[in-house]
Amino acid sequence: MVNELIIVRYGEIGVKSPKVRGRFERKLIENIKTVIGGNVELKEGRIFIYPHDLSKAIESLKKIVGIVSYSPASVTRTNHESIKELIQSYIGELVEDGIFSGEDSFAIRCRRVGNHDFSSQEMAAYCGSVVYGITKSKVDLTHPDFELFVEIRGDKTYIYHQKIRGLGGLPIGTQGRVICLISSGIDSPVAAFLMMKRGCSVTLLNFNTHPYTSGSNDKIMKIYQKLKEYSVGAKLNLYQADYGEFLSKCIDKGPERMTCVLCKNGMYQIAEKLAIREKCLAIVDGSSLGQVASQTLPNILATRYSTSMPIISPLIGMDKVEIEDLAKKLGTYEISILPDSDCSAVPRYPETNAELPLVLEALETIDAEEEFKKVLKSFQLIR
Repeated sequence: MVNELIIVRYGEIGVKSPKVRGRFERKLIENIKTVIGGNVELKEGRIFIYPHDLSKAIESLKKIVGIVSYSPASVTRTNHESIKELIQSYIGELVEDGIFSGEDSFAIRCRRVGNHDFSSQEMAAYCGSVVYGITKSKVDLTHPDFELFVEIRGDKTYIYHQKIRGLGGLPIGTQGRVICLISSGIDSPVAAFLMMKRGCSVTLLNFNTHPYTSGSNDKIMKIYQKLKEYSVGAKLNLYQADYGEFLSKCIDKGPERMTCVLCKNGMYQIAEKLAIREKCLAIVDGSSLGQVASQTLPNILATRYSTSMPIISPLIGMDKVEIEDLAKKLGTYEISILPDSDCSAVPRYPETNAELPLVLEALETIDAEEEFKKVLKSFQLIR
């Protein structure tokens, strides 16, 4: 194709105050430059990329948070003859490649920025006549089979026919860092991604509950690698803690029905200690209200009571089908459903309506603070 650049559009960044908008724009451009070689320019609410490798850049932009849409495009000077020559060349290649033909209806979508001696409607009609002269295609402005976009910006005119949807959201690195509790299940990777999409840098924390699970890192590492694809512009660290000994104390010294509540309470408290060390501003998990025993409202209160740091659950109002759909789009679903051992520490009848005083009493009985110190010493940065 004659495409030689990519036009990138962002969304809610544009409604920020000038100071905040400028900071977000600079961060988005910085993130783009980490994976795409070439010149990157910002002009009037658009980012223009002149990449060394166009095909690679088009694929890379699909996983950069903060981009609403983008278009591979060609550029020429803003005058009728130059625009005519570019459209003839552009449409000629599309016809040759079978993307557009005389059997397809078409529409010209023209927009202008700047002062010109013609209106957008006049230029659209002119461009339409050029296309018709090549293909004899029928014009349909309401439901066309093919759309050609003509974007005129001052003395330059851009031609393109695709608007590729991006991830949207805010650029990673604009909203601070969070600790995300991550497992090999379906929910928590989606929660981590949604926080990235809201501009957060993420540190992952996995609790290895061996011998109550297999202790294998295979699935968690595959999930980590997949999430890393979306963490463009921010370091994605994965910490792992040995949690089997603490879980044993919960089973041996705590009420049997309360094992899952005590386990989750400990995870939050330990995550808070790591968050302080990592200068994180919040803890994130994959809780969905009522989905499992530890996620009923009474149990959410009991598990989070001992933690002063904000705990964010971006999936809290979603059902399993919605979460699975997101996981499939993200690419983690196929990893999460790989065969793995279930946690053998889960009691036959887990508590669903934990009473807070009893939970606090149980934590004292197992001397939780001393156990947390042991877990903190086991932290490993997984590479």
